[in-house]
Amino acid sequence: MAQYIGAIDSGTTSTRFMLFDQNGAIVAFDQREHTQIFPQSGWVEHDPQEIWERTRQVIGATLAKAQVRADDLAAVGITNQRETTIVWDRHTGKPVYNAIVWQDTRTAAICRELQEAGHGDFIYRKTGLPVATYFAGPKIRWILDNVSGAREAAERGDLLFGTVDTWLLWNLTGGRHITDVTNASRTMLMDLETLDWDEELLAILGIPRAMLPEIRPSSDPDLYGHTRRDGPFQSEVPLGGDLGDQQAATVGQTCFSPGEAKNTYGTGCFMLLNTGTDIVRSQNGLLTTVCYQMGNEPAVYALEGSIAMAGATVQWLRDNLQLIKDAAETEAIAQSVPDNGGCYLVPAFSGLFAPYWRSDARGVIVGLTRYVNRAHIVRAALESICYQTREVLEAMNADSGVPLRSLRVDGGATVNNFLMQLQADILGAEVLRPRVAETTSLGAAYAAGLAVGFWPDLESLRANWHVDRRWQPQIGEAEREAGYAGWKKAVTRTFNWVEA
Repeated sequence: MAQYIGAIDSGTTSTRFMLFDQNGAIVAFDQREHTQIFPQSGWVEHDPQEIWERTRQVIGATLAKAQVRADDLAAVGITNQRETTIVWDRHTGKPVYNAIVWQDTRTAAICRELQEAGHGDFIYRKTGLPVATYFAGPKIRWILDNVSGAREAAERGDLLFGTVDTWLLWNLTGGRHITDVTNASRTMLMDLETLDWDEELLAILGIPRAMLPEIRPSSDPDLYGHTRRDGPFQSEVPLGGDLGDQQAATVGQTCFSPGEAKNTYGTGCFMLLNTGTDIVRSQNGLLTTVCYQMGNEPAVYALEGSIAMAGATVQWLRDNLQLIKDAAETEAIAQSVPDNGGCYLVPAFSGLFAPYWRSDARGVIVGLTRYVNRAHIVRAALESICYQTREVLEAMNADSGVPLRSLRVDGGATVNNFLMQLQADILGAEVLRPRVAETTSLGAAYAAGLAVGFWPDLESLRANWHVDRRWQPQIGEAEREAGYAGWKKAVTRTFNWVEA
């Protein structure tokens, strides 16, 4: 009898493969980074072939570590960095261009064109998304307009589009062209109500429908297919779960009831609030998105606050400024000073996402004096993650009308206990970390397991969720509000840096 569920988690900076048992506990995993490509300012790319190769490697390494055969897997789920756009030749399987990453801002002119043509309100009503460089639709359009022969090939039906989940499913199955509702909801091309590609949106962006994958539920009892015998599993394993990474983390945190929310601290920072089967339109700069769809059940929706730079800010301290050698150092360095010394770092490196949606913004460090040192800047970087989260939480409270008293957190940065205490202090709310912090992979595993009956229902998943640690606010209201006022002032300094 199959004892495990596998999850492929293809993130912005790395890919991992994880095995989980019936209790949702991690059995084994392997993780490998892929190259971040920066051709010019504001451009961010990945090599799709490298992502596929890393996927093959982590699958083989994890199975070897656990001494598990593919036949021991009941199913495999996939979760992925969303919005990152890949276009490839359906006959050769070769990408026509590098993957354009969600952080990339090269489509700013396309987005301005859409706004100036008066399409912004229509796109928002249909998709729940503002017109922004973040989403996949403008990236597809850029490839068709700028890669020689691409538009003609797409019109002939020779090119396929996919987010990273679709690219991996296509390679794993030997040609199945599929995505799920959560990833499709991040393209600016899917109608939130019909859960299908919208012909008017496709016409506005000039994208042939033949490029687009079939949209399926996030957990699909009919399966997306089976892995090829000549692939990394060397066996036919059912593929039953597919979610964008933040929706997967919401499922992994078992936020199945309206009003439950989680925040994931990864490359970016993403807070999702379950709104049930109701589509709630944000009035405060949040996204309306599909949270998940399990089998034939109605889709569940969410409000989302998306922050571009969280863990990536720490990565920038390490790789660009060389202020640290390892992310783990930030905890001790930040604690070595009592406060930020009046220094704020606003990491608007790809513009500002929620709740501002300012593609003209760029990063700043403000409040510098000769007193400020390396430790203050490192602390300010950690605080920037927490302040951005507070801005999103305030928008969420305003949209939902229900103030959150506690926040479930996950992702790699949650191992930093000082960061989590900062978050509780800056929010003025309880922060809860689960025992399994890598809930993105867990959510993909849950979706795959539900599809094949490995877990019977959502309640059985709730039973697996346990608190690892809680943080309560330890500073007073006056100190909290003074710090936040400084942050808000710093944010205004990022505006209008890039002129059209």
